[in-house]
Amino acid sequence: MTSNLRTESLDAPHPAESGPRVGVLALQGDFREHAHVLAKLGADVSLVRRPEELAAIDGLVIPGGESTVMDKLARTFGLQQPLKTAIADGLPVYGTCAGLIMLADTVLDAITGQQSLGGLDVVVRRNAFGSQNQSFETDLDIPALGDEPVHAVFIRGPVVESVGAAATPLASLTDGRVVAVEQGNLLGTSFHPEITGEYRFHEYFLGKVRARTVD
Repeated sequence: MTSNLRTESLDAPHPAESGPRVGVLALQGDFREHAHVLAKLGADVSLVRRPEELAAIDGLVIPGGESTVMDKLARTFGLQQPLKTAIADGLPVYGTCAGLIMLADTVLDAITGQQSLGGLDVVVRRNAFGSQNQSFETDLDIPALGDEPVHAVFIRGPVVESVGAAATPLASLTDGRVVAVEQGNLLGTSFHPEITGEYRFHEYFLGKVRARTVD
């Protein structure tokens, strides 16, 4: 099976008719799952671990994992400020689970010293659904993605406690808790569409990437 996935060890030029150039932050977490989904959808995918690799992409996915570890590694590898600058400059970014925490302007229960990249005008709470053995699945109505419900898997996911004026909720649980948001070039979900075969959020994100490259 052929793949559009590239890693930092491959220096071949982009093909003449490649899809949108999308990076997946590969410091920690389930970055490979996202990379394979994006490649299946036709994106030209690379794994991002160094600041200079940001210049080669038109969009970025921040995967699920441990937000505290991602934060520390981003600072260790000199990625934190370049990522903040790229977000402020309009780079489309999609964060799932820990990625949503990384994009949130405010993290209520951040551990001492933990920092987020910011950009999304939301307040989130980490591990809002309990431990890993309390993971669950449910179907969500998300009009922005069509009439068919989205099957969502929650694994120690965050919840959006409040949504600021600049952001827009996309999905909520039956109890009203917000679990998907967008704001201009940014998209965030509490759940993991990359592990369920549910590709519509990635397609929605690629639409943002394509729109920016056309502009």
